[in-house]
Amino acid sequence: MQLLILGANGLLGSNVVTAAQDRGWRTTGTYHSERPTFDIPLHQIDITNTDAVQRVLSEVEPDWVVNCAAMTDVDGCEENTEHAHEVNARAPGEIASQCVESSIRFLHVSTDYVFDGTVNGVYEEDDAPQPIQEYGKSKLAGENEVVERDPDALITRLSFVYGMHRGSDQLTGFPAWVRGRLLDGEQTPLFTDQHVTPTRAGQAAETICDLIDADESGLFHVAAQSCTTPYEFGVAIAGQLGMDETLLTQGSQSDVNRPAERPSRTCLNVSKVEETLGRAQPTLTTDLDAISDAFDTATLD
Repeated sequence: MQLLILGANGLLGSNVVTAAQDRGWRTTGTYHSERPTFDIPLHQIDITNTDAVQRVLSEVEPDWVVNCAAMTDVDGCEENTEHAHEVNARAPGEIASQCVESSIRFLHVSTDYVFDGTVNGVYEEDDAPQPIQEYGKSKLAGENEVVERDPDALITRLSFVYGMHRGSDQLTGFPAWVRGRLLDGEQTPLFTDQHVTPTRAGQAAETICDLIDADESGLFHVAAQSCTTPYEFGVAIAGQLGMDETLLTQGSQSDVNRPAERPSRTCLNVSKVEETLGRAQPTLTTDLDAISDAFDTATLD
């Protein structure tokens, strides 16, 4: 198996590189600005440059392209709409077309923010998307562009991604921020009016590789089983650190003024991927246990 991973220096991309290498798959990566430390063939490209992408596809001749490259700054997308749609929508559509022309399978990574957060439960793959901010709109447009160009494409939606960056072995995302605040002894308000299904990048990468190995197509939600609030997530992190959770206080999204609105509940139903792969997706507790070394205060500066 030969994989070309677009955005190999991102959190998810770095984990897909590692998961693929662990399976003995030949792996090539691309990056936008900062070169990853992986010992694999690497190409510096902008995915919006169609000619550059085509040159890499022709050189690598992969079996699969995994698109982990995206503009994920939610507020930045609100303020730079045109660029967000270039990166998150137009470029994936163009790459999907190029893959079809070269008989290459294509996997595109999307987000729970395609939903408006009004469902009092969990979102299934066939629920109607209704994004409420430019990030979600650009990602939904990307999904639509990809499927229009390549009906056999594989699309995975992730939620609240965090984990170990496998290029730097550093904890990244929400747990790293909470850990830092707790270790500094700072009072930290966390939302109780937002519900998500956190996605550990390492488990998402393994699931993505399992779906590739099974030669799947279509849309899959990839996340933990646990529908939780940032406050509950933070309490679980404090438990991993063995620290007093009283530094964490209950807050509301309305307490923060941000350019882009966030949906209040985007928990993803993962039954489809569980049934397809014949195994359960992890709970939040299981996922945090998997990276417990990152919470060992004895090893921290």
